[in-house]
Amino acid sequence: MREVVCAGLTGRVLEVGFGGGLNVRWYPPAVTSVTAIEPSDLGWQMSERRRARTALPIERAGLDGQRLDLPDDSHDSALITFSLCTTPDPLLALREAGRLVRPGGRLHALEHGLAPEESVRRWQRRLEPLQRAVAGGCHLTRDVPALVSEAGWQIADLQQEYLPGPAMSRPWVFGTRLVALRPA
Repeated sequence: MREVVCAGLTGRVLEVGFGGGLNVRWYPPAVTSVTAIEPSDLGWQMSERRRARTALPIERAGLDGQRLDLPDDSHDSALITFSLCTTPDPLLALREAGRLVRPGGRLHALEHGLAPEESVRRWQRRLEPLQRAVAGGCHLTRDVPALVSEAGWQIADLQQEYLPGPAMSRPWVFGTRLVALRPA
């Protein structure tokens, strides 16, 4: 899934929620540099080996994807994977990415979130308080495509499905992969 979501990234990439650097091996050759936004010092430390194995310049530029001290239109693409669930204000983070990505640039996202069936949504709502307590503030009920659109991005490609597994895992495994464009 990470390989697929990274396909098509170009130029200078803003990666919000860099974590342990799990996407590094999937950056396509058209990526020239990465600005890594990672709030966790432990996550950044865990990425050290992956960063050391690539010649691609990767610079940690901020802890909070909601407010970044970077110039407008300074990136060609943005990448967010499994981070919007724990971002305190995902709409603000998506708008900030929109400020930093040049007009016509792309946002690639891979996230889990709100399921389409009401029966699964009921379980997501029931489980979310526990999930947030044990999983670093992770929300199960965020509607990723709605947030991306509300932040001003234009969704160009949208794929949504459950990951394989038993039906009882459905509250956690409804996934969204999308590419959105920043309007010119």
